[in-house]
Amino acid sequence: MNAFFLKSGVLFAVFFLALSTIHGLCQETEFTKAEIEQEVQKYISEKSTNGIFPFHDPVSNQEFSLVYEKVRMVRSLAGYGYFATVQFHDSSDASKPYELDFWWKPKGTGLLLMDIRVYKFPKREGDKWVLQTRNPIPWWWLPSTEHPGEYEQKRAWEVKAAIHEYIAQKMKEGGGIFYLKDPKTGKNIPLEFVDIHNPVRRIPGKEYFACTDFREKGDPEKFYDIDFWFDEQSGKLIVKDVKIHKEPIKEGDRWIQVERYSFEKDKPVTVP
Repeated sequence: MNAFFLKSGVLFAVFFLALSTIHGLCQETEFTKAEIEQEVQKYISEKSTNGIFPFHDPVSNQEFSLVYEKVRMVRSLAGYGYFATVQFHDSSDASKPYELDFWWKPKGTGLLLMDIRVYKFPKREGDKWVLQTRNPIPWWWLPSTEHPGEYEQKRAWEVKAAIHEYIAQKMKEGGGIFYLKDPKTGKNIPLEFVDIHNPVRRIPGKEYFACTDFREKGDPEKFYDIDFWFDEQSGKLIVKDVKIHKEPIKEGDRWIQVERYSFEKDKPVTVP
């Protein structure tokens, strides 16, 4: 009997240890605002040359030469990470301001940079530069504009977050390139992520999906419209399929987008 209880006690201890370990692995490390600021400043310093931070804007396909000023604010979303809004100015004109958002996610005991996006850009008004918010705004700003509460369905920003995280992970695996195998040609297309379309949609009773813009690496005028389709499993959005919705076809001296398939017959609805 004593041997039985001893054996049972050992098994329980092993089970409890394993459960504790799994629980620990599932928990995200929490970081303070000061720690996020420090990580941002370290990254900018490492990437800068002579005080100039080079940034490629994927939306406009422009190269910016920026000078760091300060981290204006740090926000967090449980399960999604940290978002630092950072002030810069143009290296050739100190009165020309920019604001960039740095998206970080906890990884182990450290932080992983997922992406950098322009939040506000300079617009000329009279004889001065003013900041203008880029539209559509990054998805991580949307939760603060919505009413709190639980929803029966996923919100549009949650679908965008799932797409962006999937793309960011694939781009890290591809050395900064998103590789997509074209089922029609069998070739892996090297793509650069540009942006996610509005609106996000859902086919009633079925999955969520959203369109995105990518440009082919090495050809800035060659754009693909890529659809991401999701299944919802245990409350989590899982990428089910990635499809080329519109492909670039050369017509004369320019590229035009030609639709490969249509989903309108399924009568998709907009996700708020």
